[in-house]
Amino acid sequence: MLIGAHMSIAGGVYNAINHGVEKKCTAIQMFTKSSNQWKAKTLQKEEIEKFHELKERTGMFVVAHDSYLINLGTPKKALLEKSRAAFLVEMERCDTLGIPYLVMHPGSHTGAGEETGLDIIVDSINWLHERTEGGQVMICLETTAGQGTNLGYNFEQLAYLINNADQNERLGVCMDTCHIFAAGYDIRTKKAYNNTMKQFDEKIGIDRLKVFHFNDSKKDLGQKVDRHAHIGEGFIGKEPFGYFLNDKRINKLPFLLETPKGEDGEMDDINLNILRSLIKK
Repeated sequence: MLIGAHMSIAGGVYNAINHGVEKKCTAIQMFTKSSNQWKAKTLQKEEIEKFHELKERTGMFVVAHDSYLINLGTPKKALLEKSRAAFLVEMERCDTLGIPYLVMHPGSHTGAGEETGLDIIVDSINWLHERTEGGQVMICLETTAGQGTNLGYNFEQLAYLINNADQNERLGVCMDTCHIFAAGYDIRTKKAYNNTMKQFDEKIGIDRLKVFHFNDSKKDLGQKVDRHAHIGEGFIGKEPFGYFLNDKRINKLPFLLETPKGEDGEMDDINLNILRSLIKK
């Protein structure tokens, strides 16, 4: 099964794979560039070759996440242009590295209203798809917690983005457990889990799911606050993660931790072992 965590690219993008191997991951998530800077340092030929060699040798499944500076739903023209250009670079880097999925928070309307924000995101996706004809990377819209003016916190909004975007076969969804819980989707019992997944399937379609972020929640159901907790130490609890891991419809997909790492990544070991223990043989 594809289970892992977000890993650092400090010292070179290939180091994310090395860190994943150290933690016995079969999948990892990484940034393709510094996440807190607009400018992207050019990927060198040697770095690209080393990344491909490591990925092939280890069989690591790699997912990318875009920079948190990017907002494809902003009504501010200068920031929108900057965000689109930066995201385009990230798509190109994913294609260069052979990374199939680029996860992104859809965007924030920053006061312009949800409908306006959603339409700007659709325009942004169309702008990106037009400039990446023939590209291999799929944009994965991440479910959000609904904090502030963030969009994509309910299945209807994600469905709107997918249904209205051009070339929407190039769009997938990343489901974050903390985020959907914070947004009001209960997954704490098998019945609640089945109901939430049924809603997702009816509104969007299970086949759109490509990636999972596994995080417990420091805040209770429907609080719309994005605060990740260690597996089993938040309001979701440990058992619900087993519902996902043992669901035959989705258990071939990558399940990735975004939980606090602790010293020397020790909490990754603990959280990963908990997840592995929940898999039914």
